[in-house]
Amino acid sequence: MEEDAGKLLIGKGERPQYLYLPLANRHGLIAGATGTGKTITLQALAEQFSRDGVPVVCADVKGDLSGIGAAGEPKPKILERAAELGVTDYAPAAAPAIFWDLFGKEGSPIRATVAEMGPLLLARMLELNETQEGVLNIAFKLADDQGLLLLDFKDLTAILQEVAEQAGELTTVYGNVSKATVGTIQRRLLTLEQQGAEHFFGEPALQLADLMLTTPDGRGAVNVLMADQLIHSPRLYATFLLWLLSELFEELPEAGDLPKPKLVFFFDEAHLLFNDAPKALIEKVEQVVRLIRSKGVGVYFVTQNPADVPPVVLGQLGNRVQHALRAFTPAEQKGIKAAADTFRPNPAFKTQDVITQLGVGEALVSTLELDGVPGIVERVRIVPPRSRMGPLTAAEREQIMAASPVGHKYDEPIDRESAYEMLQHRAAAPADAAAPNPWGVGPAAGSGDSSNPWGIPTTGNTASRRIGGAAQGAPRRQAGSPPSQPQNEGGGIADVLGSILTGGGGRRQSAAEALVKSAMRSVGSNVGRQVGNAIVRGVLGSIMRR
Repeated sequence: MEEDAGKLLIGKGERPQYLYLPLANRHGLIAGATGTGKTITLQALAEQFSRDGVPVVCADVKGDLSGIGAAGEPKPKILERAAELGVTDYAPAAAPAIFWDLFGKEGSPIRATVAEMGPLLLARMLELNETQEGVLNIAFKLADDQGLLLLDFKDLTAILQEVAEQAGELTTVYGNVSKATVGTIQRRLLTLEQQGAEHFFGEPALQLADLMLTTPDGRGAVNVLMADQLIHSPRLYATFLLWLLSELFEELPEAGDLPKPKLVFFFDEAHLLFNDAPKALIEKVEQVVRLIRSKGVGVYFVTQNPADVPPVVLGQLGNRVQHALRAFTPAEQKGIKAAADTFRPNPAFKTQDVITQLGVGEALVSTLELDGVPGIVERVRIVPPRSRMGPLTAAEREQIMAASPVGHKYDEPIDRESAYEMLQHRAAAPADAAAPNPWGVGPAAGSGDSSNPWGIPTTGNTASRRIGGAAQGAPRRQAGSPPSQPQNEGGGIADVLGSILTGGGGRRQSAAEALVKSAMRSVGSNVGRQVGNAIVRGVLGSIMRR
């Protein structure tokens, strides 16, 4: 049978097993031991989401998922399996892939500003303890209070140096600051820099709209993060994906119940996110997963064992594909029993026994039925993907990159005046000179057009980075951003907050914007600064406000 509209064929056992698009944002799990077929299942689902117009984000941690950008080979075994599973229209086909790479080597570069990452996720990335995280928070607060933009790696290094030099004065204002603690953070930053992470921080920062593109014929883009090198820095990999998920939560509007998701996010090697994660971070992940479905985003964790995912998160995953697990130790046997207990039992077999008997390309599947109730678990053979099951060649990947709809938009970094430059100017100024204006920020770099074979309008490097339209080139949630007009014309915290609350920037203000700015000017300057910091600080700030 052909794949019906509104549902994706996962595989077939006694009967076909489908993933219903209206319930695809209820999240899911793909689990199984190494070599049992998790990547093929991910690839087959990503293709089908794309064909139904749903953009996908996934990571290629082994280098073999890149083949989704090329048509597969019509081998006899593949054609035979497709026919057995009832796929009568099977034909090799490539998915519209866009390649991304934090290091900018095998795909378009991905960047975020230091301010967007925020102290919580930076502390996780740097593996800081509670005391060190507290000092990092003080560094961000100092940047807020002095109007210093934290954009790139050297800005973060500069503000930490400033904290070390002012440790005595800061201790009386913000709390205890030890130079030794700052030194430890700086050493962790050096290690991160040696891993190539400095390329990730800066501008132009990623626009989320570029992850949600569709082709002229209505297929959703398959965004592949080339992570075969990134996975060697597991904390950086996991923190980046969590940041991206958090950005989607913060930026996308409420969507309610949709006929299909706006975006599907596959979190491969999900155990890296939860390894040694503090309780506070796990709580934040649980909140993101629980609430982001109302934004129209489906999250699918891919890992070896369901036990890798904390129970509070696992309980949010309604669609499950369980490949084979192996039990060589008592702990592994216990894990298999726990995995079996998460399924709705099938009277035809004992789930715990079948998990260890599954062959490659087989899985136990349970998805949500249209009434929202988990379906009875079924043993199925997974549908084969239509794209290549294997990596692209370097020449093939370069060809796809050359036709990317984002073009060269992110290729060249922008280094505008920020904390590093401002602190350099301050140090070089004569002692009797007037203090430099902490709000003075140089103009953003110009924009340029790029070819777009996908037929989608694109913008230059300094285009608005909010999907709803924000100030050009301005980092999200960065306190201390420069006002769009001089102070004597109504600038200051009122303009900053007005721009954030109304999405304005670089255009004539509306009556609503004028009302917001007028109200904010009525707040005292100290209180206004605290309110501004409270609103814009932290990647997960919106969750805390909920």
